[in-house]
Amino acid sequence: MRVAVDTSVLVALFVPDDTWHPQATSLASDLRQNQASVIYFDCVVAEVLSTAVRRLHERHQAARIPAVLQRFRRELPAAAITWILQDTERMYEPILTLVEQSNGGLNFHDALIALACREREISVIASFDPDFDLIPWLSRLTSPGKPSS
Repeated sequence: MRVAVDTSVLVALFVPDDTWHPQATSLASDLRQNQASVIYFDCVVAEVLSTAVRRLHERHQAARIPAVLQRFRRELPAAAITWILQDTERMYEPILTLVEQSNGGLNFHDALIALACREREISVIASFDPDFDLIPWLSRLTSPGKPSS
């Protein structure tokens, strides 16, 4: 099974005090046990890294930033990332159409992820974001076990 990982899950994995951390950890463990092919899109990694570093900066914990960056380098090296941002120009109109069709339920970033999944025949997304339930070609995985349909 190929599973794209959304920002909500990846943030929860990298931020131990995140509300979703225990569930994300359990989900990641289940994906490893089931030998799922886990897909990390560049836009998700960028958003997670930006969020994590920003939170540390705002909490006046900048001394922890190098350790966070080192963890990213170790756990998400460039070779482990699927690069889709270069597709944004080509997918611009379909992204806007999908945002419009969802009545704004999907933001630009989530529409890009959904379309990238469709193009790459990825039918499952690990996410705590219910907006992905609006996407007919994606099943959302929120905990160990089967994805919702």
